[in-house]
Amino acid sequence: MNLAFIAQRLDAYERLVRLDKPIGTLLLLWPTLWAVWLAARGRPPWEMVLIFVVGTLLMRSAGCAINDCADRHFDGRVERTRRRPLAAGEIGPREAIAVGLVLAAAAFVLVLYLNSLAIALSFVALAIAWSYPFTKRFFALPQAYLGIAFGFGIPMAYAAIQNRLPWECWVLLAANVCYAFAYDTEYAMVDRDDDLKLGIRTSAITLGRWDVAAVMASYGAMLAILAGLGFALRLPWPFFAGLALAAGLAASHWRLIRGRTREGCFKAFMQANWIGAAVFAGIVLPPVLHWVRQRLA
Repeated sequence: MNLAFIAQRLDAYERLVRLDKPIGTLLLLWPTLWAVWLAARGRPPWEMVLIFVVGTLLMRSAGCAINDCADRHFDGRVERTRRRPLAAGEIGPREAIAVGLVLAAAAFVLVLYLNSLAIALSFVALAIAWSYPFTKRFFALPQAYLGIAFGFGIPMAYAAIQNRLPWECWVLLAANVCYAFAYDTEYAMVDRDDDLKLGIRTSAITLGRWDVAAVMASYGAMLAILAGLGFALRLPWPFFAGLALAAGLAASHWRLIRGRTREGCFKAFMQANWIGAAVFAGIVLPPVLHWVRQRLA
């Protein structure tokens, strides 16, 4: 076994778990970090932050391996995905499943450092994440299910930090479902023509000519839910400044997706990460400013 072969296999595994495309990890990470900071009232233990950051990366990577295994018969017939390692025959299904299991096991080792409630929720999160790829066979709006899968770090964060699941964690999860529905519908709009031929169900197909309106309405619902949460929790002004920035970023997506071009819709999806980052900035800025003031006093 020469070095060139090993390098080739490692490259294939890297592409299988999307280490070369961090956008998916970021889209999962920002809502999780919203919850970590809010649950800890702005002062999360750094070991907790590390567990959720690394755990998010591991579970997103595991999910990609399982997703590609489930979709291997479709990906080869879709322009955007036909070069994925499984679709291209670089990796076999058993290898992909093995990679997914190893990564999920590594994530579970991290979960063992949390409390029993968080450990119990991790099994629910795993079941939702691994069942998501199959919803495209029968559910008209699988992007909504994805929002739950991508947002389950939220109740886990509250469970780990507060050892309970208060109402605010479910409000955050609802906001994330709207967020994920918007950006993943943009993603589905890229593949609409291919998915129609394959008989795959997506929100872009189900919504038809209302797809653009639904995306913008979903971003609006996300921001409205977060604003309501901010008022209820009496969060300081930087939170609302972050929401205003997020609203401006979301509004710019209309220009990108209104023509329904592959390029425009994909660009909108890639930029959706900054919306979540803007919300996180609004959450994390008050404790940072408080720390700075203390040091300067």
